[in-house]
Amino acid sequence: MLKRVAIIGGIVLGVIAIALVAGVLYMRSYFSAPSAKSVASVVGEVQAKRVLGMFAHPDDEQLVTGFFSYAKEKDGAFTALVTGTKGEAGHQVPTVARQQDLGIVRKAEALKNGFALGIDDQEVWDYADGGVPEASLDEIVARVGAKIAAVQPELVVTFWPASGATGHKDHMQMGLAAETAVTQVRAALAGQSGYKGPRWIAYVITPPNGLRAFGGKTGQFVADNQPDATHAMPGNIPAKMRGWKIHASQENYVQAAYGFPDWLLYLLWDQEFYRVVDLEAAG
Repeated sequence: MLKRVAIIGGIVLGVIAIALVAGVLYMRSYFSAPSAKSVASVVGEVQAKRVLGMFAHPDDEQLVTGFFSYAKEKDGAFTALVTGTKGEAGHQVPTVARQQDLGIVRKAEALKNGFALGIDDQEVWDYADGGVPEASLDEIVARVGAKIAAVQPELVVTFWPASGATGHKDHMQMGLAAETAVTQVRAALAGQSGYKGPRWIAYVITPPNGLRAFGGKTGQFVADNQPDATHAMPGNIPAKMRGWKIHASQENYVQAAYGFPDWLLYLLWDQEFYRVVDLEAAG
């Protein structure tokens, strides 16, 4: 009798385990990009040796953790990162500082996480958090262009301007400024010897099926206004988890925003997706 109970119990546990695995695999399908080419590193795939990221807020680099960490660890690339604002208008989860000091705190968090990712050259600019679209686009473009001239990247990674990966207007404007600056730099250097400007732009793409299923109106907007990803690469989940610890004022952001913990999100979404454009091939 006991043997029979043990056998039945084992079968039940086996069925539960199979059901859990099947459930995880099903949910992971919402966080995939079937059309994307799987690569170990986007930077390594295009063989870029100098990379510049242009983003809007402290913790935006959490979207590109794998991109930057593997660019350094696997490919030996020089990496630079610009964050356009100090994130002073953010909501603290948990509260770790006086709200009037949040910009100082979040700037420090961004610099600390950049150091942990091996970023060689990092700046946090002073545009108003939530006010990037109201700033002069020409000024931002000129500033990005000057940074490109200083770093001389072969690849620039940024937001897709029409969607910003999350629908945030600051993201969209920084993506537009980066894209415009790259175009202007390439035009100005055309026909000259030496550095001719970035050859590639890599745009961050968020999983469209997941956005449509779980992202509400904003997710639908992003999914409808971004292109398909061309490349998928590992997201370096341990570094992402470490990053949320470093971004102490935003450590519980995933739980607050989506209602489940970051470890569960990354169990399902363990890749990063990019739309990589070869500007030489595109003409």
